Amino acid sequence: MKAIVHTGPRSIEIREREKPTPDDDEVLVRVHTAGLCGSDAHAYTYEDGYQWIPLPRIMGHEYSGEVVEVGADVSDFEVGDHVVEEPIHDCGSCFQCKNGQPNVCQNFEITGMHKDGAYTEYTTVNPGDLHYIPDSVPLTQASITEPLSIATRAVFDQSTVTPGDTVLVEGPGPIGVLVAAVADSLGANVVVSGLGKDTTYRLPLVEQLGIETVDVENDDLEELIDEKADGGGFDVVFDTTGHQTGVEMAIEYVRKGGQVVVVGLPGAPSELFMTPVVRGEIDVNTSYGSTWRNFEQAIRLLDAGEIDADEIADHSYSIDDPTAAFEAFLESETCKPVFSFSNL
Repeated sequence: MKAIVHTGPRSIEIREREKPTPDDDEVLVRVHTAGLCGSDAHAYTYEDGYQWIPLPRIMGHEYSGEVVEVGADVSDFEVGDHVVEEPIHDCGSCFQCKNGQPNVCQNFEITGMHKDGAYTEYTTVNPGDLHYIPDSVPLTQASITEPLSIATRAVFDQSTVTPGDTVLVEGPGPIGVLVAAVADSLGANVVVSGLGKDTTYRLPLVEQLGIETVDVENDDLEELIDEKADGGGFDVVFDTTGHQTGVEMAIEYVRKGGQVVVVGLPGAPSELFMTPVVRGEIDVNTSYGSTWRNFEQAIRLLDAGEIDADEIADHSYSIDDPTAAFEAFLESETCKPVFSFSNL
């Protein structure tokens, strides 16, 4: 079977691998569509924080597929079921897992990093890590379930967003776009901010979703705040930039008594000045990963048509040239490239 294999910094090869056979407690999934996200891009460049990944490695952790074989001991799924995988596997036994916080498990394992992933035609999965996808949700749309679950956690669980709130989402990457879409589905008044490089693809994508945008390098965000935010700032600001200045800017843009939710993973220390945070009684929260419930929320949003997955997913890249997708992602020339394995 064909596989996209990470072989070194900015080095990917298409290799033939043997089709896996499921154990008695596993299912075999034929991959339909698999997406590329920020963590995949960081792994691709093999930057600090990702150099522990053993190479070569089949990449990919956010995907949709169809069950084609079921192990002898499996009763939860049948051949023909459409599924997505929860790629961050918790241990179930550490303090956090027992305390109802499996998304911050001490001993987690990630598909496509700790073990071979889904940038290939077939993969074996423990059925406990799978979610059933109803026939009403096409597999091409279901492929964004994993990043959408991260957004549902950030908005539904970790923020105070309610209908009518003014919300700023910093960063129009995949998670930022999906956080904005989820907040918009609640009836919040959402603005997504980006940089000049985002004006070619990512900010126009957000606008196609019916969400307002602002280019902070060339537009006056302060004027927008005066126009939209009665309280002197946004009610809630989500920082999805993955840059250390993101949370610092969020503090400037949120109103006193408002909330900042940090979702992106900064690669360097922040120099956040805490005095205005304390004096303004600003709630600074974080959101990491997702849980089983967040996956189910994501699936329901897709099933209800609340998220325009067809607009968000970029199908223009081929598995025969995956490097093009990774390089375009790093240059902000795309937002959510996906690879189709359904025609192999």
